[in-house]
Amino acid sequence: MKKVLVFTGTYNESKNILTFIDGVFKSSNQVDLLIIDDNSPDGTSETINSHEKINKEMFLIKREKKLGLDTAHKLAYKFAKKKGYEKLITLDADLSHDPRKIPLFIDLLNQSAFVIGSRYAVGAKNNQPLFRFMLSYFGNKLIKILLNSKLNEHTTSYRGFNLIKLKNFDLDKVNAAGYSFFMGTIHALKLSGHTMIETPIVFNDRLYGVSKIPKIEIFRTFINLLKFFFTK
Repeated sequence: MKKVLVFTGTYNESKNILTFIDGVFKSSNQVDLLIIDDNSPDGTSETINSHEKINKEMFLIKREKKLGLDTAHKLAYKFAKKKGYEKLITLDADLSHDPRKIPLFIDLLNQSAFVIGSRYAVGAKNNQPLFRFMLSYFGNKLIKILLNSKLNEHTTSYRGFNLIKLKNFDLDKVNAAGYSFFMGTIHALKLSGHTMIETPIVFNDRLYGVSKIPKIEIFRTFINLLKFFFTK
């Protein structure tokens, strides 16, 4: 077993997943890979099972139904701690995150308890369509102000956890569902006093498939932001 676990959650990513898997293993020989699939009807799990690295350096957990990214990330965090990994790196499987950044995340986790790939740090680039870019950009500005955060990015899932430094941190205590979970994790880490750094990334729009972010997430994120603001 390696010391670093890379994780992604999938739902209908059959057209992207093999490219993603190969990209992860080409990026570093220091990592194992965990994929949690929410019973994708397009056969994503079957595609994963066809890969030569399955059950050697890659593990698949197939859940019975779509249970959401927040629960998948919490399950991956538990899996990594239970198996004794020292570092956990999470990213999307839709090729919006470049796996070639994984070695940099591994190095940065030697310095910090938490690392996030930022679309808004100096040197970063966000290639989302204009409406989604504006929503994300100004949303992160508002989060930064209301939560008094030093980070410029709070919502991307390209992030790393030093599980040794975070041995007393429990991701289950992040009380936010859906995509608000990503903002909630950073808020919880901040309240716990853990070190956090951001590193610039290039964020690309997905090549195949469609975004799975429901419109209600915008409203939910705003409500959760207010909740965090009044309880910080």
